[in-house]
Amino acid sequence: MSGDVRLLVRQLKGVAGRPWTQRLVLAGLGLRGRGSEVVVANDRAIRGMIRKVLHLVTVEPVDAAGAEGKSP
Repeated sequence: MSGDVRLLVRQLKGVAGRPWTQRLVLAGLGLRGRGSEVVVANDRAIRGMIRKVLHLVTVEPVDAAGAEGKSP
Protein backbone atom coordinates (compact mmCIF):
# COMPACT_ATOMS: atom_id res chain seq x y z
CA MET A 1 0.00 0.00 0.00
CA SER A 2 2.83 2.43 0.69
CA GLY A 3 4.61 1.58 -2.57
CA ASP A 4 4.72 4.52 -4.93
CA VAL A 5 1.64 6.31 -3.59
CA ARG A 6 2.42 9.48 -1.69
CA LEU A 7 0.17 11.90 0.16
CA LEU A 8 -0.45 15.56 -0.62
CA VAL A 9 -1.12 17.30 2.70
CA ARG A 10 -2.56 20.83 2.56
CA GLN A 11 -3.01 22.98 5.67
CA LEU A 12 -6.45 24.63 5.68
CA LYS A 13 -6.62 26.19 9.14
CA GLY A 14 -4.15 28.20 11.18
CA VAL A 15 -2.58 27.27 14.50
CA ALA A 16 -3.84 30.20 16.59
CA GLY A 17 -5.37 28.82 19.76
CA ARG A 18 -4.19 25.26 19.07
CA PRO A 19 -2.06 23.22 21.50
CA TRP A 20 1.70 23.37 21.05
CA THR A 21 1.77 19.66 20.26
CA GLN A 22 -0.35 20.22 17.16
CA ARG A 23 1.95 23.06 16.10
CA LEU A 24 4.93 20.72 16.39
CA VAL A 25 3.18 18.04 14.33
CA LEU A 26 2.42 20.53 11.54
CA ALA A 27 6.05 21.69 11.58
CA GLY A 28 7.19 18.07 11.49
CA LEU A 29 5.10 17.50 8.39
CA GLY A 30 6.73 20.54 6.78
CA LEU A 31 3.65 22.76 6.79
CA ARG A 32 4.35 26.43 7.48
CA GLY A 33 0.93 28.06 7.50
CA ARG A 34 -2.50 28.18 5.96
CA GLY A 35 -2.43 27.26 2.30
CA SER A 36 0.92 25.51 2.42
CA GLU A 37 1.14 22.02 0.99
CA VAL A 38 3.69 19.25 1.02
CA VAL A 39 3.99 15.78 -0.48
CA VAL A 40 5.00 13.17 2.09
CA ALA A 41 5.58 9.43 2.13
CA ASN A 42 2.64 7.18 2.91
CA ASP A 43 3.91 5.29 5.94
CA ARG A 44 2.67 4.58 9.45
CA ALA A 45 4.54 7.42 11.15
CA ILE A 46 3.29 10.07 8.74
CA ARG A 47 -0.28 8.75 8.88
CA GLY A 48 -0.13 8.95 12.68
CA MET A 49 1.02 12.57 12.49
CA ILE A 50 -1.75 13.38 10.02
CA ARG A 51 -4.33 11.78 12.32
CA LYS A 52 -3.33 14.19 15.11
CA VAL A 53 -4.05 17.26 12.96
CA LEU A 54 -6.72 15.93 10.60
CA HIS A 55 -9.08 18.74 11.60
CA LEU A 56 -6.53 21.29 10.28
CA VAL A 57 -5.48 19.66 7.00
CA THR A 58 -6.74 17.86 3.91
CA VAL A 59 -5.06 14.78 2.51
CA GLU A 60 -5.08 13.52 -1.08
CA PRO A 61 -3.22 10.53 -2.52
CA VAL A 62 -0.90 11.28 -5.44
CA ASP A 63 1.27 8.96 -7.49
CA ALA A 64 5.05 9.34 -7.38
CA ALA A 65 5.15 10.76 -10.91
CA GLY A 66 2.67 13.50 -10.02
CA ALA A 67 4.55 14.35 -6.84
CA GLU A 68 7.52 15.89 -8.65
CA GLY A 69 7.82 19.58 -7.97
CA LYS A 70 5.73 19.55 -4.78
CA SER A 71 8.47 18.32 -2.47
CA PRO A 72 10.06 20.91 -0.16
